[in-house]
Amino acid sequence: MIKTDLSDSCLISLYKKGNEEALSSLFERHKSRIFTTVFFIVKDRYVAEDILQEVFIKTINVIKSKKYNEQGKFLPWILRVAHNMAIDNFRKEKRHPKITLADGSDIFNCLKFSESTDDNETLSKSSKRYLKKMILKLPEKQREVLVMRLYMNMSFQEIAKETGVSINTALGRMRYALLALRKKIKIKQIAYE
Repeated sequence: MIKTDLSDSCLISLYKKGNEEALSSLFERHKSRIFTTVFFIVKDRYVAEDILQEVFIKTINVIKSKKYNEQGKFLPWILRVAHNMAIDNFRKEKRHPKITLADGSDIFNCLKFSESTDDNETLSKSSKRYLKKMILKLPEKQREVLVMRLYMNMSFQEIAKETGVSINTALGRMRYALLALRKKIKIKQIAYE
């Protein structure tokens, strides 16, 4: 178990030496502050959680590639990374605005159409079957993390503990699972056009 009174730079040094738990402690220490920074920009809890994951993955990649400039200022650096990623997301959303209903929900998340017809019911069932089929085609370890996170509402720390991997590995598997699903859905959309 890592001591929580260690400095950020000390935890980064431990991580560089192979101690995965050090990075988990570092993320846990700053997670709420990073989340708040992102949430104030995107104003959507789920988008903020996604960006938070992206920030953690980027941080892991930067440290592993030895591009992190150690000056004892980890928190301001990671907050800047989070801020930039949130702004990038905001710009992307501005180019492709989300259509929302009066209650604030995304119109594309509604599975029922305005008129209930047999065709609409078939389409809805078909979409659910297709998504389930795509999830089942994911590699086992990615599928496991995706199901635990999205359907069982487990935190990444709980997933890491349950699967016996580091939190970084759990985050990476979730990211790759989502990327694979997006790619498969895009391919299906192109096939229908």
